Order: sequence, then C-alpha cells, then structure tokens
Amino acid sequence: MKKLISFGIMAIFLVSLLSACGQSDTDTAQQADQNGGQASGKNVLIMGTSADYPPFEYVDTAKSEEIIGFDVDLAKAVTEKLGYEIEIRDIEFAGLIEALKTGTVDFVLAGMSATDERRQSVDFSDTYYVATNMIVTKKDSGINTLEDLAGKKVGVQLGSIQAEKAEEISESIDITIDSRNRIPEIVQELKAGRYGAVIIEDMVAKGYLERNEDLTGFVINNDEETGFAVAFQKGSEEMVADFNRVINEMKESGELEQIINKWFREE
Repeated sequence: MKKLISFGIMAIFLVSLLSACGQSDTDTAQQADQNGGQASGKNVLIMGTSADYPPFEYVDTAKSEEIIGFDVDLAKAVTEKLGYEIEIRDIEFAGLIEALKTGTVDFVLAGMSATDERRQSVDFSDTYYVATNMIVTKKDSGINTLEDLAGKKVGVQLGSIQAEKAEEISESIDITIDSRNRIPEIVQELKAGRYGAVIIEDMVAKGYLERNEDLTGFVINNDEETGFAVAFQKGSEEMVADFNRVINEMKESGELEQIINKWFREE
C-alpha cells in the first residue's frame, strides 16, 4: 500500500512538473511572437515594397536575389536608429495598402505618394523624396507633347500615382489607359508596340532610357512634384512620429542626401 501511495505522489509530481514546463514554453513562444519572432534582442519590423522600381527597390539578379535600392537603404537606416531589425517582403504595388490594413507588413516604403485617397486608408510619414512624372515612348513614335498622345494607348502601373495622372490626362486628351502590375511589364508592352507611351516616375524612367537606346521621354510640363512617404496602418501615430523624427534628423545631418547621391547622382 505504501508503494502505491508513493507511486501516486510521484505521478502527481511529474504531471505538475510537465505542466510547468509546458507553460514556460508557451510563455517563451508568446514573448517571441511579441518580439518579432525572437525571445530576446531587437524587435523586427516587416517592410512591404514592390521590387520592380529601380533605383528605389529592385533585385539585381546578376549579383544576388537581395532586394536593394534607395528605399531599402533608407528603411535600414531608419529602423536601425530606432532599434529594430528589418524583414523585407516583395508585394505587387497594388496590394501594398491591403497588406498594411491586414497587418501583413508593418510599414510600406515603395516610392508611394501620400495622396488624399490613400490617406483615407493609411497613415503617412513626412515626405522623404520628391519626384516628377515622365512620358516614355519609342524614339520613332512621333510623340513629343501630351497632345501627341491623342488616340494612343498609355500604359501605367496598377494602383500608382502615374495611373492617377493618366486619368487626369484623359479628361482633356483622348487616350486609352491600360494597367499592369509591374513596371517591366508596361515597358515590355511599349517596346513590343502595344502601347504608344507609358508614364513612369522620372528617376525610374532614366534607368530604362539608359538601358534601351530605342526609347526616349520627356517630363510632363507643369506637373506638380510628387512627394514619396512611408505608409503605416491607420492609428500608428507613435510609429509615424518615430519615423518622422529620424527622417528629419537624417535630412539635417546630410545622411539622407548621401543616400540620394548614392542612388541618383553618382556615376
């Protein structure tokens, strides 16, 4: 009988010990989830981008599969100063805001303009870069002005500020607008003769013009400059303030200018 009682006490002790270990493992897992997948150390922020937009974000497949570019360098600098590590996810541009809204990513850095329409869905940082739009055509197209677009099919990236610009142009000039998910797709359609022209941000267009001798382009006259900003899920006031503080510090120190020079001005 004593042996039975001792065995019962031992069984109860083992069950209690296992339960305690299980609870400890659960607590550790919960802590890891809260710390971006780590039980200790820096938190991880997930950045959403569309890696088809050189020199802002792209993959140089000749060198590696890593996403690089101006926006990537900026994101790494800001998050490091804020004490975060960063994970970058490549998402089609038209799906980036939805990724923010569903919590798939923590912020978006993708050459995105802070339009009034987008502000209804997400929060934005201060502007970190200002750009203009460019009409890109084949050299033999005979298109030299906006008026020359009349009767042409114009390609734009789906969900982009350039798509909105095309809609604006269509109010006064008879054009057909066609969208694709990725910039290389609309450039390929142009080169194949299925588009008369495409609208691309000027720094991105510059890269295509340098690599394709059969293409030319011109900046849209009197076009309002478009400011790029970091996008966040609605209600992210604290994170927006943190990013704004660091971005403005980088502007004042000249660090942001150094990144701009690296990607846009250095030969």
